[in-house]
Amino acid sequence: MSQFNDVSITREANIYFDGKVTSRAVHFPDGTKKTLGIMLPGDYEFSTEAKELMEILSGDLEIQRVGEEWRKVSAGESFEVPANSSFKLKIIEVTDYCCSYLD
Repeated sequence: MSQFNDVSITREANIYFDGKVTSRAVHFPDGTKKTLGIMLPGDYEFSTEAKELMEILSGDLEIQRVGEEWRKVSAGESFEVPANSSFKLKIIEVTDYCCSYLD
């Protein structure tokens, strides 16, 4: 899906890691939420409350989920992260992403 219809967007950005990762929340009529964001090259660690689906729209990165090896993820690919967990990212080039909260 390249376009979201009938949504509301939180005007203020979520800003992390001194501005190297930013996102904005998109709220859907059914109560679900996604975030759309950009990550600049660097190493980051995130924690989750809900299960997440990260769709990589452009860019290249490596991910390491708890107990797993690093693996490469490129534009057009996605990965999931369990609820109440954490994951590490190495952003290789500027990465555009869409995060869906599944729980």
